[in-house]
Amino acid sequence: MNRLTGSDGAPALAILGPEATRLVKELDRVFAGWGLAAGAEEISAPPLFPVPDLEKFDVYTNFPHLAWVAGSLDVTGDQFKPVEGRFGSGAVSEARYGLPHATCYGAYLFHEGGQVADDTLVTLVNRCFRNEDHYGGLRRLASFQMREIVALGSFPHTQEVLARFTGRIQAFAAALGIELAKVPAGDPFFRNDGGRALMQKLSPVKYEFQYGGDLAIASVNTHRNFFGERCGIRLASGEHAYTACVAFGLERWLAVLTEHFDADLDAALAAVRKAEKVTAEAAEVPAAPGTAAVGAS
Repeated sequence: MNRLTGSDGAPALAILGPEATRLVKELDRVFAGWGLAAGAEEISAPPLFPVPDLEKFDVYTNFPHLAWVAGSLDVTGDQFKPVEGRFGSGAVSEARYGLPHATCYGAYLFHEGGQVADDTLVTLVNRCFRNEDHYGGLRRLASFQMREIVALGSFPHTQEVLARFTGRIQAFAAALGIELAKVPAGDPFFRNDGGRALMQKLSPVKYEFQYGGDLAIASVNTHRNFFGERCGIRLASGEHAYTACVAFGLERWLAVLTEHFDADLDAALAAVRKAEKVTAEAAEVPAAPGTAAVGAS
């Protein structure tokens, strides 16, 4: 059993019970393992960043409605105690830190100002935060865990990674008996960049894997050289690095598996382990000559 909590009774935060925790940890192990098996190195990022770090990604221009920020209490006056379950605006000092709504930011900030190989791959998991207009338990939370596999380097490298993991996601879902639709979606990173925005209209740069027609539980995302430019990440050639990422919302996978297995999380855990074994064995079988990459768009 899980416990949902939140301000004013909204089901915005989840405390996962033992069975759900085991399942989420197994899912994360599976998704991280996909990245590690492909040669990714794992890094760890903090759950909040200095505001200027997130501002360089247009977070506060494109996503002001989703943003959470953090500041310390102003203890110089007498307004630092909560009243009716909340702090007033005068109780909080300058908010110098921002809470990310995507995990991959940590990968770009880690490599900021550096040089990467053409085939760089990293994986990381982090807490993400979104100020949504409504919440729906595990399907839509204010704070949730997101595992990502992030490619940095040449453009062909980023596209090969997305094609590979598109196929892996689809095969894994099929082995679980879960039907996912691959749906093109807008990438708001490019909203204020005319050239990239036009390219996005010509060729989608983000695909979501949706369950039940409305719940995105994974996505593959092409950023071109947006983050490479913003973070000054370069290739040996001197060109700004291209990036792409594969993202998994862990609590959303938990919600889907809970529904699919009628709340029998032990059965879901066993199914996840079996599905991973099946898809891992399939991934080891080389494709026939001339066969296109699975899931390539």
